[in-house]
Amino acid sequence: MQAETETTATRRRYDRAATFYDWQVWPMELLGMKRFRRQVLGSVSGPRILEVGVGTGVNLPDYPIGLEVDAIDLSPRMLERARRRQGVQARIHLHEMDVQKLAFSDASFNTVVSTCVFCSVPDPIVGLKEVRRVLRADGRAVLLEHVRPGGRRLAAVFDRLDPLVSRAGPHINRRTVENVRAAGFTIELEQNLWSDILKLIVARS
Repeated sequence: MQAETETTATRRRYDRAATFYDWQVWPMELLGMKRFRRQVLGSVSGPRILEVGVGTGVNLPDYPIGLEVDAIDLSPRMLERARRRQGVQARIHLHEMDVQKLAFSDASFNTVVSTCVFCSVPDPIVGLKEVRRVLRADGRAVLLEHVRPGGRRLAAVFDRLDPLVSRAGPHINRRTVENVRAAGFTIELEQNLWSDILKLIVARS
């Protein structure tokens, strides 16, 4: 019941943010997020891709021709904006869907992609287990995620601020690397991109 309540609250929060979301994250794009996202998309292999938390569709123009991408989001208003995204070359199918309850068959995808998503999923381990379920045996999850920092003092600051920050946005103290392992994945790559707060994580079942 609590997870359903949190999921509803998350949907409403991102519905409210949809109109100005791209402006909200624009400073982060200038600081390197665009380059990091392209690094993620450059490492995907198809033909079938699942993008979790597509948001306003900022990643969609960077998927190459020849891929078939199912892209999901919890927020219908975010998906409305993704449908307007220009310059898309891959075959894209947009779905309103919760990563905690994916409506895809087992072993459907070669790669699952997320960029700063599991900081907002109410039960990230449940969501990651669903990701693992829909990946093929030789498939990979490629995740760009901000996480709780490793340093004790800074981590304590993130822990203290998280209840306030997460009321209007994502959790800032998620232990996503540990959550990926808890979902049954083996981590192939853990690369720090901004200190140890933003990471590229590549994992296999």
